[in-house]
Amino acid sequence: MTTAFDPIDVASKRLSNRIVMAPMTRSRAYGPGSSPTPAMATYYAQRASAGLIVTEGTQPSVVGQGYPSTPGLHSPQQVAAWRTVTDAVHAAGGTIFAQLMHTGRIGHPSMLPEGLRLVGPSAVAAAGKTFTQAGMQDFVTPVELTEADITATIADFAQAARNAIDAGFDGVELHGANGYLLHQFLSTNANRRTDGWGGSTQGRIRFPIAVVRAVADAIGADRVGLRISPANPLNDIVEDDYRDTYRALVEAIEPLGLAYLHVMEMGPKADRDLTLDLRKRFTGTFVLNPDTPGAATGPTELSLIEDGTADMLSFGALFLANPDLPARLAAGGPFNTPDQATFYGGDEHGYTDYPTLTA
Repeated sequence: MTTAFDPIDVASKRLSNRIVMAPMTRSRAYGPGSSPTPAMATYYAQRASAGLIVTEGTQPSVVGQGYPSTPGLHSPQQVAAWRTVTDAVHAAGGTIFAQLMHTGRIGHPSMLPEGLRLVGPSAVAAAGKTFTQAGMQDFVTPVELTEADITATIADFAQAARNAIDAGFDGVELHGANGYLLHQFLSTNANRRTDGWGGSTQGRIRFPIAVVRAVADAIGADRVGLRISPANPLNDIVEDDYRDTYRALVEAIEPLGLAYLHVMEMGPKADRDLTLDLRKRFTGTFVLNPDTPGAATGPTELSLIEDGTADMLSFGALFLANPDLPARLAAGGPFNTPDQATFYGGDEHGYTDYPTLTA
């Protein structure tokens, strides 16, 4: 029987276990030009016992930033700063992918340089408010991406992936979940286009597929993962025909030979039957962040590897609070409790000061 503590091969690397540190926004990229800090290197290196670390969402372009103090991978300064992070993780024996996250219509113009505006598949504002340095503000109507803009955005992702490899990352994960740009194209409320980039299932999956292919061409498909979250309503997303959408998406990317598919089950429509269907359609490594209503993913979910539901499991809040999570899972605990007040922004408190079992 396969367990979470057995090795697995991903991205031409032998991972020591099947426990993934899920991408988690921490909003602590205080370095010049939204670059990582030494504290970020410490944070990720502390968690290097994960089979795979996936970083917090990292913008592939200036206009892709939707939150304060999130890091980028689009400038030489950022690449150099990320190198200190990857060096620290590798020195501790870990493997690390950068998650590339373009937030699209999610964000606020106050966080962008003067003259830039938020973009999206259509000129449709998300309902609700977003956090900015000036407090909560209403979402604004994005500029609809033109054909030329779409081509440039795809190129931004590809270049950011090259930058990630230059920065020492072992690969990248494309964020196609949680209501951000790739997910916006997949949706039926944010994407109201009637051209070839919308209007049908094949139209709506076209942009995510194009990004995946461009990034795979840039750095090799075996160093590229994709994260999706079917039927996830976060950031005002509606997907009326989500089962057909994700079946078509997975069938399109299956022949590419990606490093992995990362499925996040979330929301009132979390659909295990669809998860199992996608698992059958994708023959590569299948990573699951399972639906656990009212609780963080924990030791109970390890059985999902044993029964073959997934090849690897990703842990979010529990990994945030337990830098030595694989050892704690193997021992059955105990587990530190995550301090939600320190999730976003702040100093080392609630970031690099969670104790290990041996501390």
